[in-house]
Amino acid sequence: MTPKLRIASITDEFSPNLEQALEPMAEIGMTGAELRVLWGKNIMDLTQDELKRAKQLISDKGMEVIGIASPILKCVLPNAPEVDSRFQHDVFASKHSFEDQPRLADHAFDIADLMGCQIVRVFSYWRTVNPDACFNAVVEAMHWLAEAAAKRGKIIGLENEHACNISTAADAAKVLNALKHPNLQLVWDPANALCSGEDPFPGGYSLLPKDRIAHVHTKDCHMDGMKPIWGPLGTRNVDWKGQIAALMADGYKGWLSLETHWAGPGGNNKMEASRICGWNLRGLASA
Repeated sequence: MTPKLRIASITDEFSPNLEQALEPMAEIGMTGAELRVLWGKNIMDLTQDELKRAKQLISDKGMEVIGIASPILKCVLPNAPEVDSRFQHDVFASKHSFEDQPRLADHAFDIADLMGCQIVRVFSYWRTVNPDACFNAVVEAMHWLAEAAAKRGKIIGLENEHACNISTAADAAKVLNALKHPNLQLVWDPANALCSGEDPFPGGYSLLPKDRIAHVHTKDCHMDGMKPIWGPLGTRNVDWKGQIAALMADGYKGWLSLETHWAGPGGNNKMEASRICGWNLRGLASA
């Protein structure tokens, strides 16, 4: 059961303790680590010594850092319509204002340099009651981020996120078409698109420029009204078998990175949930 695409995980989906996360990741056969929360601290708040320690621990397991899962643009856009209160705002131990964003971006590029990775994940401001009214501001933000990334040899990975203004493949395609910058690419999250009412595959995926997909997040759910009910990867309403086959057919060379979300059997065992989903991911990537 050898994966045909490389598999990875956001490490804190297994455990906020990096050492504890890396053990099961290695057992599953993951060779990439995406960094968001380590030792209970957001990646943006780690000291230089902590960052160097993380890099060494990951290297010692035969893995590489594949991306910085930053909270950039998970903030309120000033002078925009009011924020849509129906959505939960997951900040993962990091809460910043609009004014903080340029500083955060510079710091994220520094961390990416240290870790030897290219992708810095970003968002599109907290979702408002009128996302279309925020489109130009999102494109403007993506432009300055992509320009800054180009100077540092990095890639801005815009994630479609159901709690932000760009939530579906249709939304993402519109941004990518409006800004054809080589340093702006997509972190494609089919389950987030599902949460936003879109059929992620084949419908949403068919809208995307395939050469602009830099990274893929894997998780699975079904919807209860507007509420996602998370479950084991490959067992809910995202057609992961079809999606992964299409990615390979379209020449995707990036990673499939686990972002479990499911709380596990009994609803209180995230480590076991990620073990189950990780093995499921390996199977799906090997089919």
